[in-house]
Amino acid sequence: MNITVNGEKMDIPEGTSAAELIGVLGLSDKRVAVELNRVILQAGSFAGTVLGEGDTLEVLSFVGGG
Repeated sequence: MNITVNGEKMDIPEGTSAAELIGVLGLSDKRVAVELNRVILQAGSFAGTVLGEGDTLEVLSFVGGG
């Protein structure tokens, strides 16, 4: 199934959740924000949000530093 993540086309298996995608991207779900089709997802909903064909996501990772 084809989706777009941060402007890049990506092929993922059907039934992939937002939480699984975050893992595939090598990110921790504790420090990310996800926008799915222009709607910001609540962090607690990542595991229950199944992605669909043609979805567009923006995934932002927060990093600390000084």
